[in-house]
Amino acid sequence: MQPSNPNTPRTGAYPEGGLAFPHRDLTGIGRLERHEILYLLDEAEQWVELNRQPQKRAGLLSGLTIINAFFENSTRTLLSFEIAGKRLGADVVNMHAATSSVKKGETLIDTAITLNAMRADAIVIRHASSGAVRLIAGKVDCPVLNAGDGQHEHPTQALLDALTIRHALHLPRGSDLCGLKVTICGDILHSRVARSNILSLTALGADVRVCAPPALLPAEIEAMGVTVFHDFDAALKGANIIMMLRLQQERMQGQFIPSPREYRHLYGLTLDRFARAEPDALVMHPGPMNRGIEIDSQVADHPTRSLITSQVESGVAIRMACLDVLTRRARGVPGWARTAGGAA
Repeated sequence: MQPSNPNTPRTGAYPEGGLAFPHRDLTGIGRLERHEILYLLDEAEQWVELNRQPQKRAGLLSGLTIINAFFENSTRTLLSFEIAGKRLGADVVNMHAATSSVKKGETLIDTAITLNAMRADAIVIRHASSGAVRLIAGKVDCPVLNAGDGQHEHPTQALLDALTIRHALHLPRGSDLCGLKVTICGDILHSRVARSNILSLTALGADVRVCAPPALLPAEIEAMGVTVFHDFDAALKGANIIMMLRLQQERMQGQFIPSPREYRHLYGLTLDRFARAEPDALVMHPGPMNRGIEIDSQVADHPTRSLITSQVESGVAIRMACLDVLTRRARGVPGWARTAGGAA
């Protein structure tokens, strides 16, 4: 990823109005500037507070229709986007691939054209093929949000992870993550979550380490600004945050590890191994977890050092912020009624 432009605003300072986030779509973290990432994190703060109140609804998107088009199975992400849209007052429609015309042979482009003809105000898309979300974004007239595409990206997961870290460390609005040491361990090769998190965390100044067997690391991943480890114990030394990833068996073709038992022995996060990180280190996992393989229950359920349920809470707030920001032009919000700067 290219380094941030030194002329862009620093912590907590943004251009006015729509220039703070000039993109029509959110298809990936890699196309965002550092201050644009911070802007979305800061916009989510108000929704974190709202979601903790007895009355959780706001009417910002009243009258708007959001389509969640999920061509790949999901529980957390789909529910999170559905709750986010409804709490903002939108009409939310969920479309599942198993009951769509895709199963009858309809092309992705034809599906996009059909969705566009329904005059949705925003479309959230999850697809098993990398690049599918950007393809659809180019065929529709409304904002498109990437809820995960193949092995490419999962931008809202990276955003919610950054927000979770800021809250856990009690960092104020506008704060970046400079100086933080983050270790990401697991199936890096097949993980869109890992890719988006690497892009986000490095943009925010964190020192990112990745750890996996050689077969589960992308070629030349060092070019993304990370330090590569194959020894998990070494990767944990000095780590403040540990992000664990599951083995994505559904994306694997061939033998990537000797056995789940051997993998757990070398790369599973046990309580003993957790102790090799900083004494106050925190653990994260995007879910679903394979307990007893990449993470033990004693770590995943740790009462003070596990952020896994906090990630779920942050997910709703981040997705509310993204839906709010990306629909402001259509809603005629003052300062946002200008031509978008392009897809992101």
